[in-house]
Order: sequence, then C-alpha cells, then structure tokens
Amino acid sequence: MNTEQQVWPNKDRGAVRVLFVGDVCGKPGIEAVQKLLPGLLRATSADFCIVNGENAEQGKGMLPAQVQDIFHSGADVITGGNHTMYRDKIIPLLESDPRVLRPFNYPPNTIGRGSGVFDVRGGLRIGVVNLIGRALMTAVDDPFRLGKAEIERMRVETLLIVADFHAEASAEKLAFARYVDGLATAVVGTHTHVPTADNEILPGGTAFITDVGMTGPHSGVIGMKTEAALHRFLNPLGGGKSGVAEGDVRLNLALIDADPRTGTALAIERRQVKLTP
Repeated sequence: MNTEQQVWPNKDRGAVRVLFVGDVCGKPGIEAVQKLLPGLLRATSADFCIVNGENAEQGKGMLPAQVQDIFHSGADVITGGNHTMYRDKIIPLLESDPRVLRPFNYPPNTIGRGSGVFDVRGGLRIGVVNLIGRALMTAVDDPFRLGKAEIERMRVETLLIVADFHAEASAEKLAFARYVDGLATAVVGTHTHVPTADNEILPGGTAFITDVGMTGPHSGVIGMKTEAALHRFLNPLGGGKSGVAEGDVRLNLALIDADPRTGTALAIERRQVKLTP
C-alpha cells in the first residue's frame, strides 16, 4: 500500500504532530513498520514518532536488531510495557539508549529509563513517559501519582508531553487521562491490541484514546495463532504451542496535533493501514 496516496488531515499552522504506532507484534509487525512507517511519516508531515515495540520478538519482548529496525524506519522513541525486559539481550540497550523506554513506575532500582525529553524541531522539545497499569497486571508502583509527578517535572522543560499508558483495564486508562487532563498533551493507551473508537480531547485539552491497537498480524487472536489461543482457553491445564500469526497484517496509529505554546491537543485521529502483499 502506498500510504502517501491516502488523504490525511491538514496540520494546523504551527502545530506539532505526533504519530504514535501501536504495539508492534512479531516479525509481521516489524515488516509493517519497515514498509509503511516511512511513507506515513512523509504523508502525515509528522514531526515526531513514538512506537510501542514491546512485543516485537515473537509476541514477547524485543531484541536490539528489532529496535534498530524500528529506529531506521523513522521512530524517535520506542516505548515498552509488561514484556519490555522479557529478552535478556535488550538489557544493555535499555541502559545505554535513552530513546528506548521501559515503564516508569517499575521499582526505583530497575535498569533503564521510563521517561525522557527529546528534540523535535526549531528548538521545540517533547516529553514522553511510559507507564504500566496495575489492574489485572503485574504488581508495580502507583502509575497515577508517579506518572503525574513525572509529567509535572517534565513541564519545566516542555509543555508537550505524551504518556503511553500500557494497561489491561479501559477504566484505568481513562481514569489516568482525566487525572492528568490539562497537564499532558496526550495519553495513548496500549497493550490490549484491540483499537478503540473513543479518541477525543478531554475538557482540559488532553488527547486520549483507550487503545491505539496492534501493529502486526490480525488473522489470529490479538497477534497470536488462533489454534494456540483456542488451546489455552479450552484446556485448563494449559500447555500447547504458541506462536505469532502471519496473515492480514495491519499498522494501527494515532495522529495527535498539539499547540506548542500551551501543550494542549488540537486534534487526535486514529487510523488503520493494511500491509498489502
């Protein structure tokens, strides 16, 4: 698919446009990023690109080579989630590259970084914080108080701040977005791999979507092979083989326009792009 032939919304004069790519899942997800993202960045005139890459290696974790593939395709920052450190080989990169984030509300002694402030253009900067929810997830520190405090800290450096809230529960994502409404430019939900239709700008000016969706194969069950998913649900003792699905590859994204003078969102649009053979 030629993404540059699609009609994309015009960017308001002076606005900063952020392109956020949802959870990259497996080899098909990497392929979608490599083949579609460069054209999307040109066609949308995006100024900054965030990609959630925590499922890039066979649905769990990511490897240094995949991180480089994502960066070479145009990403500025890669965020993670509950599988960020599933692969040991990613540990040195989390320590050395400030553009690769893990959840900010992991325990204080956890390696790596959960946030950062990055250059955009013309002296503008953008803050990115990666958070993980607690409902139906692994026990972590409070994403609400820690996340809000980090957003307030970053506002000293920039008013443009995007939070990747990686969580299972829709209510937890929306609750956090309302908690930081007016402080964060956008709160983008990840993790469930299912895109939601609730993209909106909250009363205080924060753009929000419960889940931007998955980038990868949609022929199975949230990225995994159908037979493996069925085995898990039909067999209480578990077991069986798992694996990433292969067909019907799609890239899910959110476009966020923001006013750099105030940090408030001007628009948020979701879009799904299919990778054609």
